[in-house]
Amino acid sequence: MRIARLASFVFSGIETLPVEVQVQIANGLPAFTVVGLPDKAVAESRERVRAALNGLGLSLPPKRVLVNLAPADRAKEGSHFDLPIALAVLAAMEVVPAEELTGFAALGELALDGAIGPVAGILPAALGAAARGLGLICPGAQGGEAAWAGSVEILAATDLRQLIAHLTGRQVMGAPLPPRLQPEAATGPCLAEVKGQESAKRALEIAAAGGHNLLLSGPPGAGKSMLAARLPGLLPDLTPAEALEVSLVRSVAGLIEGGRISTRPPFRNPHHSASQAALIGGGPRARPGEVSLAHRGVLFLDELPEFQRPALEALRQPLESGECVISRASAHVTYPARVQLVAAMNPCRCGHLGNAARECGSAPRCGESYQARISGPLLDRMDLCIGMAPIAPGEMARAPRGEPSAVVARRVATARARQAERAGAQAPRSNAEAPLDLLTATAAPEALALAERAAEQLGLSNRGFTRCFRVARSIADLAGEVQILRVHMAEALTYRQRGTQLNNG
Repeated sequence: MRIARLASFVFSGIETLPVEVQVQIANGLPAFTVVGLPDKAVAESRERVRAALNGLGLSLPPKRVLVNLAPADRAKEGSHFDLPIALAVLAAMEVVPAEELTGFAALGELALDGAIGPVAGILPAALGAAARGLGLICPGAQGGEAAWAGSVEILAATDLRQLIAHLTGRQVMGAPLPPRLQPEAATGPCLAEVKGQESAKRALEIAAAGGHNLLLSGPPGAGKSMLAARLPGLLPDLTPAEALEVSLVRSVAGLIEGGRISTRPPFRNPHHSASQAALIGGGPRARPGEVSLAHRGVLFLDELPEFQRPALEALRQPLESGECVISRASAHVTYPARVQLVAAMNPCRCGHLGNAARECGSAPRCGESYQARISGPLLDRMDLCIGMAPIAPGEMARAPRGEPSAVVARRVATARARQAERAGAQAPRSNAEAPLDLLTATAAPEALALAERAAEQLGLSNRGFTRCFRVARSIADLAGEVQILRVHMAEALTYRQRGTQLNNG
């Protein structure tokens, strides 16, 4: 009776939990059994392993082969257990030396001919292996992704034959290198293409400067979606730490291609038919949702009132805490979700509320019922609310081109640099995350007095009061001012007043 062991992982969000793959070959009726709470994909791995070994000219011994995935009380999901099971079986068959597998963890999916295919979660698995003092055996196509973990031994093989040759000393595999991290130019439509709408463009620049949530409201064709699509071009590159955070989520979702880590903030714009699980995350395997895939970037919700009400309400907690907690009877998973929410909506279902020539016969009741789909607590989390009016065709044809995105992006980058310098190493990464005491310390007395009077008159919540200060701080940073002046606070309050009007119908 022989027993071979090899480490692997299961995923809980972007965290890795260790699993030991144990293979025993013992006398008895020929059988190949996998135990340890495997799901359907793991249970089917025995057929893929059997076919892959046949492709190498090997066959399982006519004995009882038992695979145990320990700990046995933790659910095992995914096809990435194919490779560790196959290697442990080969070690138990003495095809490869069992001691050569000591100190390694393995992930990979097997094809019927023995090729090792890519799987999700290689980057967090490599970091988890490094934290436990292990090397990692992974698919050859994902060696570059695993190499981002740093000082960890990586064996990236394209098929089982290559891996066996290395483990038996007949061939030496070279260590993969991470793809070169090159600065990426901001791509996408240019802000200069937006004619008119100067107030909305100003709000967009402020939102980009501080990472603030933004709500655009106006009739169809006013340019709401067009403006929101240009926000990514104004945002600065991610820091290395932020890029790693974003890449961990993308790796778990299986979205990293060629091992390349992007330095640009993600931009996600799900359709309004998206379910709560698609937006927040969940499903049978508790996958990350759009709010987590937009981590450190922008989540754009067009036609905001058309989204399912439970899905929108589920956004409230991630917007406040910066993380998404998915609780199920069989899983409790946490994903990062620090996003900048940008939303667009019409004033009513017909879209022409306030236009006597075009509004429907249900006005103004249609507008009240339509806007009531957005709850007060969700509106309270919108830092800037701006109404957009359509531009007359003749005026649009004659309007000059505005500032290009590159010019505005330079001002945004300068404002972000001021935030980083003021905050220091221990502080939040943008004004949108800054605590109130840090903001009031830089506010002029007249600005503080104006904010207090306005909060009482507008009935602002404590959250709304704090967010007014955050927006005012971003306006001051764009102006190059050390203090928040009264004029900065007054502008910030105008954006908050629009949200209060929407909240009151």
